[in-house]
Amino acid sequence: MKSFVTEESFWNLFPEARIGIVVAHDMQPTDAVSPEHAQAITWALAAANEAADRHLESNTISQNEVVAVWRDAYQQFKTKKGARCSIENLLKRVLKGNPVGSITPSVDIYNTVSLKYALPVGGEDIDSFDGDIRLGITEGGDAFQPLGDEEDAPTLEGELCYRDNAGAICRCWNWRDGQRTALTDESAKAFLIIESVDPTRADDLRAATDELAALVQEHLGATIFAKQIVTRDNPTMVIDE
Repeated sequence: MKSFVTEESFWNLFPEARIGIVVAHDMQPTDAVSPEHAQAITWALAAANEAADRHLESNTISQNEVVAVWRDAYQQFKTKKGARCSIENLLKRVLKGNPVGSITPSVDIYNTVSLKYALPVGGEDIDSFDGDIRLGITEGGDAFQPLGDEEDAPTLEGELCYRDNAGAICRCWNWRDGQRTALTDESAKAFLIIESVDPTRADDLRAATDELAALVQEHLGATIFAKQIVTRDNPTMVIDE
């Protein structure tokens, strides 16, 4: 059995945070996704790139509220210089007229939801986890090979990250994914995460979580093993048997 565990060190920093989790099992590999469903995912991502504009009231990325709350959050823990929340990176592309493109069907789906709701969304391959996945402040030195890089980039002392027994999974909370646990064209079990630090957006988070589950179920044939909003009062959940 594998679980997702949010540690007290996380809640001490962000007591009002909410994390939407979707656990999808039995996802179809990319080559098994029908042309119709592949096209639907492509259209959904294109529509989400356009819809993201409504979250951008300023041409200065940091002055948009959906980004500013994360800039503030990143001041609460140790980060690598220049690290930014994933939603800021996506919205910056939209602002510059450089739409977020296709990667793999599962990643395209979670980027669709991220852009539509202006919330950071990520995904990891559950079968690659070594034990439970934990979110908390680390003592540093967790092994981590960034996605697309060849060299190890271990975590810093005081950094907030997702990690398992083998090392870090996503650094600086939701900044950078690792090669070891990234979703691929062959991933069958996905741990999908949506984070919010703004308590006024609880309804948006729940809607985004529901939509994410519906999309992977409809277009990738997945079985939704679990779906939950993780809070300080409800900090753990089982993600695999």
